[in-house]
Parts: sequence; C-alpha cells; structure tokens
Amino acid sequence: MARRALKLASWTSMAFAASGFYLYSNKYLDPNDFGAVRVGRAVATTAAISYDYLTSLRRVPYGSEEYAQVRSEVHLRSARRLCELCCANRGTFIKVGQHLAALDYLLPQEYTSTLKVLHSQAPKSSMQEIPDLFVSFDDTPMGAASLAQVHKAVLHDGRTVAVKVQHPKVQMQSSKDILLMEVLVLAVKQLFPEFEFMWLVDEAKKNLPLELDFLNEGRNAEKVAQMLKHFDFLKVPQIYWELSTKRVLLMEFLDGGQVNDRDYMERNKIDVNEISRHLGKIYSEMIFVNGFVHCDPHPGNVLVRKGPDTGKVEIVLLDHGLYQMLTEEFRLDYCNLWQSLIWTDMEKVKKYCHRLGAGDFYPLLACMLTARSWNSVNRGISQAPVTATENTEIRNNAATYLPQISQLLNRVPRQMLLIFKTNDLLRGIEATLGTRASASSFLNMSRCCVRALATHNKKNTYSYFRRTQISFSETFSLWQISFHELILRAKALRLASWVLALLCWLLPAPH
Repeated sequence: MARRALKLASWTSMAFAASGFYLYSNKYLDPNDFGAVRVGRAVATTAAISYDYLTSLRRVPYGSEEYAQVRSEVHLRSARRLCELCCANRGTFIKVGQHLAALDYLLPQEYTSTLKVLHSQAPKSSMQEIPDLFVSFDDTPMGAASLAQVHKAVLHDGRTVAVKVQHPKVQMQSSKDILLMEVLVLAVKQLFPEFEFMWLVDEAKKNLPLELDFLNEGRNAEKVAQMLKHFDFLKVPQIYWELSTKRVLLMEFLDGGQVNDRDYMERNKIDVNEISRHLGKIYSEMIFVNGFVHCDPHPGNVLVRKGPDTGKVEIVLLDHGLYQMLTEEFRLDYCNLWQSLIWTDMEKVKKYCHRLGAGDFYPLLACMLTARSWNSVNRGISQAPVTATENTEIRNNAATYLPQISQLLNRVPRQMLLIFKTNDLLRGIEATLGTRASASSFLNMSRCCVRALATHNKKNTYSYFRRTQISFSETFSLWQISFHELILRAKALRLASWVLALLCWLLPAPH
C-alpha cells in the first residue's frame, strides 16, 4: 500500500513538474492570463489601497496642512499600485487606466500624472502568422494600445496599408475584467460611501464591446469623414472593407508627427496656432453641430503633417473605435451652456447646469467643463487666458473636492462623461502647444453653437416669417462674433506695434 502511494505521489509530482515546465517554456502561455492570478492581484491591490487610505488619514486633523501632505502621499502610493496592476493585468485594465489618466482636471494630479505612462506601456503581441495577403509586413508594431496594435504592410497591388490587429486574449478576458471591476468598486463604496465610481464601470461596460468590434470602428471612420468633408485639412484613413474583419482592420497608411511633438512641427514649419485652430473647429463641429464625437484624441491618435500634394497643414485623425452619440436634447443644452459661459450669462449658466443634472453642484460643473476657477468663470473665461497660478489652484481643487466630483460624475448624463475625457485630452494638447484657452478658440465654439441652435429652431417651425427671422438673427450673431474677433486682432496688432516701438527706443540701432 505504501509502495502504491509512493508511486502515485511520484507520478503526480512528475505531472506537476511537466506541467510547470510546459507553462514556463511555452511562450504562448502566460501566467498573467489565468483568471485566479488576475483576480487575486486586483483584490490584493484594492485591499492595499483601501487600507492605506483608512489608516494613513485617520489620525491627521482634517483640513490641516499635514492632512493635505499625507493625502498627497497616499494618492501617489495608491496611483503607483494602480498603475502596476494595470500593467500586469493589461487589456481592459490598461484601457480604464488610460481613461482615468485623461481626466487631468477632474482627478488628483498624483493619479493622472502617474497613470499617463499607460499610454506608452501598452502590451505588444507577437504575430504568429502573416497572411499571404502581403508582399511585406513589418513585425515591429508602429504603435501598440491596450486593445490592439498597428503594423505597416504592403499589399500585392502595391498599396501601403496600416493593419490594426486585436490582441489575442482581450476579447475573452474583457467581460470578466469588467465584472471584477464592478465587484471591487461596489466593495470600495462600502468602505468609502462618499466616493461614486460606478460611472467608470458603466462606461467600460457600454463602450468596450464597441471598441473591440473593428467593423464598427471602420463605420465610424467613414461617417466622420463624410460628416466633416468640408474641412480640407482633415484626413481620415480610407477603410479597405474587403480585407477587414471584427478583429483585423486594414486601412490607408497615413504618416505624420504626433500633435504634441513640437520639434517635428518646427522641422516641418508647421504653425502650432494653426493646428490648435483646426482642432478647435473639428471638435466644435462634432460636439455642437453634429453630436457625433471622437472621444479618444490623445496625441497618438492625432497626427499633423504637410500635405504631400498641396504642402498645406493637415490633421490626421486615427482610432475611431470610441465615439459618443449625443442626444439632441443634451446637445442643445450643452450648446446653450457653453454660450452662457462664453458670454458670462451667469443666470443661464445656472439654468443649463441644472438641466444637465448638476443641481447644487452647478459651480463645480462650470469649473470642470472650462478647467477654470469659479472667479474666472464669473469674470468671463474669454476675458483672460489661464495663468500658472490658476492652473495650480484647479489641480489642487481636484484633490480637495474629489468626493463632490465623483458624486457629480454619477449625476450627470452618461454622455457627459466621455465629453469630459475629450475636453481634458484636448486641453492637454493645447497646453503642450502653448495655445490653451485663447479667445479665438472660444469664438469658434460660439459660432458652432449659434449655427446649431439656429438649425434646430428653423427645423421646428413651419412659419416662413419665423424661419426668416431666425436666419437673420443667426447672421447677425455670427457677424457680432466676427466683429468681436476683428477687434481682438486689432488690439493684438496695436500691442505688438507698441512693444516693437518700445524695443526700438530701448535698443537704438548702432550708428
């Protein structure tokens, strides 16, 4: 009996050893792909972060300088733990981490700055088989993201294409990852009732299946290209439908430098102000006029270049997996709110913030949308650009008012959440280019708001006289905006001439 038990133990040991060796040596199997490992890691990280907040802040007087210092340290430790979890579990976790990193003016800086590395630490998958479709296929991806990676290839007919390939296990793991996140967020809410982060899980649950369907991405690309065809400076890659599937997308190859690469722009003599104006026009048209919004404009998805045929500046918009379709009611309320913010009509700011679900948090919503202080909102956001001091104040307030921000995000319409992300990504680009919050960008937004509201009003009236009246009012409002812009330019030219005269007086030419 003992001999039989010893024999069984020997065979069992050999089986475990062989299995372990196979898993270790097989490059296509990764322990990180096992559910138990991923769940255990996520639970352990959540527990460590929760314990840190509960114990570190308990004995420190709330509102004191020491409290602010300790809170910042806990934020940073927790952000690093969260970042490590996202990098280890990959896929959906990296996607959600990137979403959080984009909320620059809504979450504490310790989180957004730490999680930003996830944009450059997306996993890369090895290409095991290269179809006979290509004459050449570059194994090294041009870019890797949380859900897919892109390769450059050449077809037999000579066309150079970009091939977007989904990571092998993302589809299988995504639904389980979202369920795990939902359970963990509910558990954290039991410990910290004031924090409402279910909106993040709801967004992932709704958007991830759409992003994993590359045919849906292709349809979005074609729709936005048709919708904005009047912008000759916008380029959207053509989709090759006959060669695409749900997990592989073939499209026209368009090159360029990333929109935050100032060195590239200087080398190619591209004006950063022109790029900023073009981006403002594209997104104002998407949000206010059409209500169909590309919601992932991080620098890797927005390229700039000089057109090979025309030599004019062009913007190349990539990655069309994540779009937000705005309802007409939301779009019009949002138009009216921005018009009120731009022209400092505080009664209407309060009215339309209430209509968008903010309630008593309407000053917070106004500040979150504009990324300006409440004092600046009251003075007029188009009156003066944001200063470094104000920018620091806004970032500090994101930490101070985090419970209120999380509650507000849980209140507002779900459409607003991706708009917040889009706004913050665009502000990040403007900050890099040094063009943030210029008066001209607000005026372009105002033009789109006027057009959108006039189109809606004309569509909903059957009176010829009333339609004529609306058209006249629209024309007059657009003329007012243009006249205001002309005055601003004249002031800028006058200021420039004064500065030049002062320099000539201080530094007279040598005789």
